[in-house]
Amino acid sequence: MGFNIKSVQSQGFKLNVWDIGGQRKIRPYWKNYFENTDILIYVIDSADRKRFEETGQELAELLEEEKLSCVPVLIFANKQDLLTAAPASEIAEGLNLHTIRDRVWQIQSCSALTGEGVQDGMNWVCKNVNAKKK
Repeated sequence: MGFNIKSVQSQGFKLNVWDIGGQRKIRPYWKNYFENTDILIYVIDSADRKRFEETGQELAELLEEEKLSCVPVLIFANKQDLLTAAPASEIAEGLNLHTIRDRVWQIQSCSALTGEGVQDGMNWVCKNVNAKKK
């Protein structure tokens, strides 16, 4: 819960990852971490359908932030190991990801528990970390 900072080595990149959590009470602090952001990784609980609308609104607000302008975004559709998980395609449609035109984006099914899909997402990150549209 809260803020975690880790460095991750992948494909010759050293990624400094700021996990700033999604709890409602800490969201006002998110903007303190936008400076010099090269890529945004947004994690969604695929099994929590009741929060999809809220999650989509938060993502839309993030994408409107000036300091995140044109920053590539990876959406991890997490918890795909659960039977109640919505598929990434349903989440993408529900979040209107197809309307994002000012940046490259990807939605990646994954399970943090099993690790499935996580490396695929990180591969996408490494390929797109410098893909800001001007």
